[in-house]
Amino acid sequence: MVTVLRLVRFRTRQPRPSPDAMTLGEHLGELRRRLVVTVIAFAVAATVSFVVYPNILNFLKSPYCQVAGARHCQLYVTGPLDGLALRIKLAAYGGLFLSSPVVLWELWRFITPALRRGEKRYAVPFVLASTLLFVAGAALAYFVFAHALRFLQSVGGPSLHEIYDPNKYLSLMVALMTVFGLTFEFPVLLVSLELAGAVRPAKLASWRRWAIVLIVLFAAIITPSSDPFSMLALAVPMYFFYEVSIIIGRLLRR
Repeated sequence: MVTVLRLVRFRTRQPRPSPDAMTLGEHLGELRRRLVVTVIAFAVAATVSFVVYPNILNFLKSPYCQVAGARHCQLYVTGPLDGLALRIKLAAYGGLFLSSPVVLWELWRFITPALRRGEKRYAVPFVLASTLLFVAGAALAYFVFAHALRFLQSVGGPSLHEIYDPNKYLSLMVALMTVFGLTFEFPVLLVSLELAGAVRPAKLASWRRWAIVLIVLFAAIITPSSDPFSMLALAVPMYFFYEVSIIIGRLLRR
């Protein structure tokens, strides 16, 4: 028994093999292990989300309740299976969100053996910045959603009364949060291009006027709710990120 424990400790302490020394089968085995851990993490997170579904639904309904009032913010289903479909959809969304740290960690552990020391030095800040910016964008979309609902309700006129389908309501909210989260990766893209030498900070500064026009146009096109509040909430941070990317690019070149 002692011999077996010593062998296990010896094996666990062995360093990970270099990617150049690994065969194709070993690469596939490593990928399979990472995928298994990712799937298990997602399944556990989705199960937890399925159990706490009422709390998640109340959280996502909060912007609608701010507009309609606590007594009138009801979502209506039109089919007997709509409630089950909604719960499964929210469990999947919650599973993706809760398991994302594990997924990113497993992806990072799979990629890092192939990176050089200098590449790892840049990769860690970029991964952290990408994660934080995506969360910040999704959070901003959540807080802006109430203003978007007020605009969408008022634009139809006072003679219309809203009865919201929860699937359509949540699809719009998730789409808005996803668009904001992905768009907030804009500075990471610009800084990456500056580090790669594809564009210089001075060139970005000279494109400032065109950047303002293109950012506003992009925000108007990509905003799922098509309301001015969401468009401005997306365009203003994007231009701020544009200026910050110029400053970061100048510092990195020095």
